[in-house]
Amino acid sequence: MKKLSIFAVALAAVAFAACTGNKPQTGQDDKDSVKSFEQEQIEENIKVQIDSLAAEFGKLKALPILKDQNGTVVLSDEEKQVKPDYLLSPSAAENAVTLAEKYRTLSALSLDKQIASAYDMPTDEYDEAIAKLSADINDPSFKVLDNVSTAFEASSKLYDAMEENGRINYFWQMAAAALVEQLYVTTQNTEKFISAFDDSSAESVTFRIILLQDAIERLAVYDPELQPISDAIEPLKVLNAITVDQFKSQLEECKEEISASRKMLFQ
Repeated sequence: MKKLSIFAVALAAVAFAACTGNKPQTGQDDKDSVKSFEQEQIEENIKVQIDSLAAEFGKLKALPILKDQNGTVVLSDEEKQVKPDYLLSPSAAENAVTLAEKYRTLSALSLDKQIASAYDMPTDEYDEAIAKLSADINDPSFKVLDNVSTAFEASSKLYDAMEENGRINYFWQMAAAALVEQLYVTTQNTEKFISAFDDSSAESVTFRIILLQDAIERLAVYDPELQPISDAIEPLKVLNAITVDQFKSQLEECKEEISASRKMLFQ
């Protein structure tokens, strides 16, 4: 079995602490053996549930706000003249202190670099900030990415690598940060970015939020650093569109909530 993640290790540590102390030693080894077996079953059950959520997450259609091989969003020369002032500044990398904050900021900056590039804005500072965060994080899982600037793409390949390297909880940090940043960017230029959505991709936003909330709520019990993520995406549950028209309407209604969620995640 692959290496258990941080939350499983934390859970085992709590269970071990609960089993020690001033208890009688008679039959203690047998009791500990039973508890160890039960603990393994609990950990394995949680792991299976989280793996299942990640598998479903990986099947969802990506939010199509960027120009990709299919040309989902193409900006005209006139549109490129109005540079976005809502992107996260590369200096946000300096404000990320904890490892969780670094993962979240890396995810958001890698997305915003793509947006800046689409507007023909210079991206050197983004490259430097992303490189710094990547070096600080020092996660071997990133080797599966074509480029660290695609760190906002929460793929099943990245999940498997982060699970293998004991970084599974940070996968969900990155996935949540990317979703919130994409939603925030979409609300800043709704008319343009919404044109890239079809009913299927609009509906996938709903499922992303459900899957993220489920996974993070399960893991936050064992990893306190995930609680801010759970709190940040809680208001997004109101996004339950199954058509583009519904999605557009809900984005307009929830613009302030999405902005507040973003502020909770990034310094």
